[in-house]
Amino acid sequence: MVNLQLKFEGKTRKSILNVHFVIQSKLKITTLEKKYVNNTLIASITPYFLEKGFVWFQEHLKEILESAKTQSFFQDNILFLEKSKDYNLMNILRKLDEMGYEKVFTVSDLGEFSQRGGVIEIFPVNTAQALRLDFLGNTLENIQVLDIKIENEEKSKAILQKKLKSQTLFSGIKNVKPGDYLVHIDHGVAKFTGMENIEAQEYYVLTYAQNDKLFIPVGLEKKLSQYVGFADPAVSRLGSLLWQKTKRKIKEDVEVLAKELLALYAQKEIITRKPYVVDQELESQFAAEFLFNETTDQLQAIEDIKKDLQEPKPMDRIVCGDVGFGKTEVAMRTALLAAINNCQTAIICPTTILASQHFDNFKKRFEKFPVSVALLSRLQTKHEQKKIVQKIKDGAIDIVIGTHRILSKDIGFKNLQLLIIDDEQRFGVKQKEKLRQINPSLDILSLSATPIPRTIYLALSSFKNISLIQTPPAGRSAIHTSILPYQKNTIKKAIDVELARQGQVYFLHNRVATIDSVKDGLQKLVPKAIISAIHGRMDEKNMMAVMDNFQKGKTNILVATTIIENGIDLPNVNTIIIEDATHLGLAQAYQIRGRVGRSHIKSFAYLLYKPKYLTPVAKERLKALEEARELGAGYSIAIKDLELRGAGNILGREQSGSINKIGLNLYCQMLSDAVEKGRIAKPAP
Repeated sequence: MVNLQLKFEGKTRKSILNVHFVIQSKLKITTLEKKYVNNTLIASITPYFLEKGFVWFQEHLKEILESAKTQSFFQDNILFLEKSKDYNLMNILRKLDEMGYEKVFTVSDLGEFSQRGGVIEIFPVNTAQALRLDFLGNTLENIQVLDIKIENEEKSKAILQKKLKSQTLFSGIKNVKPGDYLVHIDHGVAKFTGMENIEAQEYYVLTYAQNDKLFIPVGLEKKLSQYVGFADPAVSRLGSLLWQKTKRKIKEDVEVLAKELLALYAQKEIITRKPYVVDQELESQFAAEFLFNETTDQLQAIEDIKKDLQEPKPMDRIVCGDVGFGKTEVAMRTALLAAINNCQTAIICPTTILASQHFDNFKKRFEKFPVSVALLSRLQTKHEQKKIVQKIKDGAIDIVIGTHRILSKDIGFKNLQLLIIDDEQRFGVKQKEKLRQINPSLDILSLSATPIPRTIYLALSSFKNISLIQTPPAGRSAIHTSILPYQKNTIKKAIDVELARQGQVYFLHNRVATIDSVKDGLQKLVPKAIISAIHGRMDEKNMMAVMDNFQKGKTNILVATTIIENGIDLPNVNTIIIEDATHLGLAQAYQIRGRVGRSHIKSFAYLLYKPKYLTPVAKERLKALEEARELGAGYSIAIKDLELRGAGNILGREQSGSINKIGLNLYCQMLSDAVEKGRIAKPAP
């Protein structure tokens, strides 16, 4: 339901209309083979209806209409219209909006509608052809079948299902605040001016040019997304044709780009492999060993991956979730599926510390199952490495975990099929593609808290699949973040509070040359503390020893560089002090902040800065971090990072103009749709 407030001749007209439909019990079932029909059923864009074929709606029309008399689902999700009957045109348009139909300039695809005066053209998701509804006043004079058809019902509905899912994934507005720009897919870019309560219903208020207002009820915001662009957007009048024309022009340009991208990725598109088989009994046993309750998002990510692996096309999926949100468990379930299919898994990590942590966790998790796990890193002796390398070649190891060492020339796998990349933003394109060159049909699962802009773009554009884990584990609470000027008193107070409750502290100083002097300075500031230091240039054995002492509580302050970005899970570390947050990238600062708050204990992050070095961009980064207080904001931080960086060579300068007009989310949605259509039109190899 949409509430419009428009000005007419100096007076304000405001109305909230509810739609009620009276459905006759005796109805004639007609087909869409005739040019004109006497009645039509329009089904909403919901997963339930998208799973049904066109014939199903014809065969079950009477039952659907009968159900609509008593069942709210059908009352909310169908619209039945009969020729020569009276309807309120505004109510019809509101109903189509509620049912998820997108308003366009010219109808061409399922799920679209257009309106000019008393004429509505619509392509229902339950018919093979588009329709034209002609109204004279409130009377529906004619229902005409248009010569706009779909070639492939199954694939066209699959595109819509993907679109529904991407709207859910990428159109979140939970952190929106007054003054932000939002994009309504039907009405365009507007400024969000706040919430308003009208007759016990809460609304998002969107303000367009000349103070036109659009009211969107809470619960029906699925057509809204936050505007992400590289310049302030132009805002037009509500109801003007400019937005529809802009969308149409960009859609045409995007279709050209989609063809170019499909040609670029053509080789990957035609590669196939044998689909994975499932072993429900073994999977259930493994799941039962998990000590925690899976979150809804975790279960969805696991299900997404299973569907990918049961297809003949190799998987390329990224799982995006905050630190500690359960990405590792998803990786374990995926590695199990590979082992069930007699395939090897390689897990590549950016640091030895993270590789060692994963090895300990995987070994413990798989100890009751016939799956062998090995660690390969420079911490092992050459003799130990040689033995493991030989076992990998012989196929005696199912899961090998390591750093870049896994990419060395002496490593040869017997049957490598799955590559898991932890913290994908830490690896370059060449590194990611190295193992795929050996096996082009390799399945790739990337894990990230804050994916890099290129990955986001590919995911949004349909060349990578993405699963978001945004639901925090039970007991987790948001990190209390303070952004303050650098002062020693602030540091001392923060440390004293944490040590008083027997906790531990991370102190981030990102300069190796001066890290020891900073450690000495902290020792003078907090004499009773036991302090150690760690950085990436240390000998790896010393580094592991320092981390081991900190993990066991032998030291209570760890002065570190950004090496802790990929650190281990330490529930007792619940305060982090970042000495100069302006020197960190937005995504990196967010990732490092997530090093604390790994348990139910209240956690604190102090992001300090030196005012005289605070540049406008650094100020924007700190502001974004302060606003991203909610758990699970990693994806939105990555999007903001993309916005702050600008389009650059990620999207191409020629695309940035279009993105500024409609916003990144909608642009990539259009590109994703165009890519899927291109795949449908492409003849099978």
